Amino acid sequence: MEKVRNFVIIAHIDHGKSTLADRFLELTGTIPKEKMKSQYLDMMDLERERGITIKMQPVRMQYGDYLLNLIDTPGHVDFSYEVSRSLAAVEGAILLVDATRGIQAQTIANLVMAKEQNLIIIPAINKIDLPNAQVEENTKEIANLLGVEESTVIKVSAKYGTNTKELLETVIERIPSPRGNGDAPLRALIFDSKYDPYKGIIAYVRIKDGKIRKDEKIYLMAAKSEGEAKEIGFFKPELRQSEELKAGEIGYIATGIKEPGKVRVGDTITKLLEKENAQPLSGYREPKPMVFASIYPENPDDFDLLKESLSKLKLNDAAFTFEPETKEALGRGFRCGFLGSLHAEIVSERLQREFNLNLVISTPSVVYRVIDNENQEKLIKSVADWPENLSQIKEIQEPWINLELMTPVKFLGKVMGVLEGIETQHKDKKYFGQEKVILIYEAPLREIISGFYDKILGATQGFASLNYEISGFKGAKLVKLEILIAGEKEEALSRIVPEAKAYQEGSSFLKKLKEALPAQQFSVALQAAVAEKIIARETIRAKRKDVTAPLYGGDYTRKRKLLERQKRGKKELKEKARIRIPSKVFFEIMKR
Repeated sequence: MEKVRNFVIIAHIDHGKSTLADRFLELTGTIPKEKMKSQYLDMMDLERERGITIKMQPVRMQYGDYLLNLIDTPGHVDFSYEVSRSLAAVEGAILLVDATRGIQAQTIANLVMAKEQNLIIIPAINKIDLPNAQVEENTKEIANLLGVEESTVIKVSAKYGTNTKELLETVIERIPSPRGNGDAPLRALIFDSKYDPYKGIIAYVRIKDGKIRKDEKIYLMAAKSEGEAKEIGFFKPELRQSEELKAGEIGYIATGIKEPGKVRVGDTITKLLEKENAQPLSGYREPKPMVFASIYPENPDDFDLLKESLSKLKLNDAAFTFEPETKEALGRGFRCGFLGSLHAEIVSERLQREFNLNLVISTPSVVYRVIDNENQEKLIKSVADWPENLSQIKEIQEPWINLELMTPVKFLGKVMGVLEGIETQHKDKKYFGQEKVILIYEAPLREIISGFYDKILGATQGFASLNYEISGFKGAKLVKLEILIAGEKEEALSRIVPEAKAYQEGSSFLKKLKEALPAQQFSVALQAAVAEKIIARETIRAKRKDVTAPLYGGDYTRKRKLLERQKRGKKELKEKARIRIPSKVFFEIMKR
C-alpha cells in the first residue's frame, strides 16, 4: 500500500479536468499514443458532444514504482453527488482552476466536500498558455482560499502538457498512501455500479480492508444479498481482469447478481464466510431529488422496456429515482426524481440513446409538502397527489435553496436585473478579490430549474457561475390550476402554480393548447380554473363548411335556410359530443 496513491481531479465545469487526465494517461503510458483521443475518460458520446463530464470515471496508472488510481469527476452542480461519492474512495484531490476565469462557485462547493472528507488538496492553475490568462491574480486567489503559500500552487497547461509531470509527482509526494488492514475481513465500499447482461451487476469498489479473489462467494451487508465474484479487476479505463484486489486498491467486482435492487451504491461487500466478523462501512448520504418529471413511452408497448431500462440506469446513477404513474390519456409511465433540470435532460437523452426508446418527458417541476390540521405531512410529487379538501390543509410548503452566484463585478448590474425578475431574498454579498463578487440569496427552487442558468450566462457573457443547495421548506401560496376542454376537466393537463401567477400561467398554457388541439365541427372552449373559478379562456373556432356553395341562384332565403340548418346541427353536436384528445397532443404539450 505504500506505493499506492488514490486521488481525484475536482473543478468547476469546463476548467480542464478531462484534458489534464488525458495528459496523465499519456505521461504514464496508460493509453498508447495511437489510441489516444481527447477527453479519453469521457466514455459516453453524450459527454463528448456536450463537452462536459457526466459520470465519474476511474483509471489505474503506473508511474515508476507507484500505482496511481485517478477518478475524473463532473463539474456541474447537478452531478455533485457523483463528486461526493468519488471523494469517499480517495485520499487526495487536485483542485483545478481555469487561469482565464479563476475560482468559481462549484470550485468552492467541491472544495468544501473534499475538506469534509479530510483529503489532502493540491492546488493547480490550468490554461496558463492562453493570452487572456491571469495567472498571478488567480494564483493569489487560490492561495488565499486554501491558506497556503503561493509557491505551492502549480501552474499547468493541460492542453500542451506544461508542468503536468511536476503535478503528478506532487501527487505522489504529498498525497498519503491508503490505510487498511490486508489481513482483516474483506470490506469493500461500492461507489458506483453498472449492468452487464453476462456478468450481472458490476460494482465499482474501493477495498478498505482484506482482499478478494475470483470465484469467492460475496455478501452485500445492507441489501443482505449473496453473490459470487465472477470476475474482478481494475480500470484501464476499460475493465481489465486481475487475480486479486487487496486493501487500498480501487477496482471492480462482477457480482453475478442480475436484479438491480440488490446492489446499491454505498453498500459494503464482504466475503460470505467473513460476514459475521465484518463491520459495514459508513455509506453515503442519500440524495433527495427535488425536481420531478413524468416520462412516458411514445409507444405504450414499450412500457416494460422502459421499466427495465430505468432500473439499469439507476445502477449507474444513484441520484435518480422513479416510480410508476398512470394517466388516462397517456397510459402507463413513470414519475422520475432528479437533482436538477440538466440531470433530467441527461437521463432522458441517455434512455433514448442507450436503450433505443422514443420518449416524452414533461416539464420538470418541484416537490411540495402539505401539512394537514393534524400535523401529518404529505409530499406532493405530481398534481394527482394534490388534496381535494383544502379545508383540511394547515399549510403548503415548497423547497427553498441557498443560492451562491459568483460574477465579475462589471456584470453585477445585469445579474441583479435577472435576480429582480424572480422571487428571491437577498442574504449577503462578498467580494472575492478585487474583480469578483459572490451574491448569496435564498429563492424557491421552482424559480431556477428552468431557464435561470441560461439567463445568468447570457447576462455575463458566460463568466458567471452558480451553486445551490436545498435549505429547507417554506410556506407558499400555491393553487391547483385546472384545465377544462369543452367544460370537461382534463386532469392530465392540471398543474400546481403560485397563486400570484395563476392567471399568467393559465393564459400562457391555453395559448399553447389552442395551437396543439385540432379544430372540431363546433367551437371548443378552453378554460383555466382555480377552485372552480374560471380565470382565463381561449376558443378554438369551428371548422366551417360552405353549405351554400352548390347554390347557383335564387333569393337569399334559400341560403339562410341552409345556414340555419348547419347552425342547429353544430349546436346539437356540441351538446352531445365529448372531445377526445389525441395522445400526440398531450405529448406535444409536455414537450413545450
